[in-house]
Amino acid sequence: MRCPLCREDNDRVIDSRTSDDGFVIRRRRQCNGCGNRYTTFERMAELQITVTKKNQQKQPFNSEKIMRGVMRACWKRPVTQEQIEELTASVEREILNEHQGEIESFTIGQITMRYLIQLDQVAYVRFASVYREFKDLQDFITEVKHFTQQTRTTEIQP
Repeated sequence: MRCPLCREDNDRVIDSRTSDDGFVIRRRRQCNGCGNRYTTFERMAELQITVTKKNQQKQPFNSEKIMRGVMRACWKRPVTQEQIEELTASVEREILNEHQGEIESFTIGQITMRYLIQLDQVAYVRFASVYREFKDLQDFITEVKHFTQQTRTTEIQP
């Protein structure tokens, strides 16, 4: 494994843990060259899912894109890297379990937002602003009102 900082191919595993119900191995590594620490994941090769984008272009599903988007949305929020990894694994698991072969990028965004609103509401609005392409402040206000109403509805119902 190459260090993402110095690109040296000399590291050691500091910690290994299983996650995602034993289907993923998370490894913390340390570069022997520069001392940088980073995380890698081992996953079992699974069915290939094709993502259809808005412009009808098709590409292979890549959970790293979800993680990068969620990390940007959670920037400077009280959300840990582990929580982001768990959210990404949950989204990926749902996609693999419920969508055979092909999925629209719109659907991936919807699934991600459903998990993200439970994790952090500010991160949810940030993610939604990019995902739904907010044009102005009114779009933000509308979205905040919408999930505020949903939160109130779910609090009232047993």
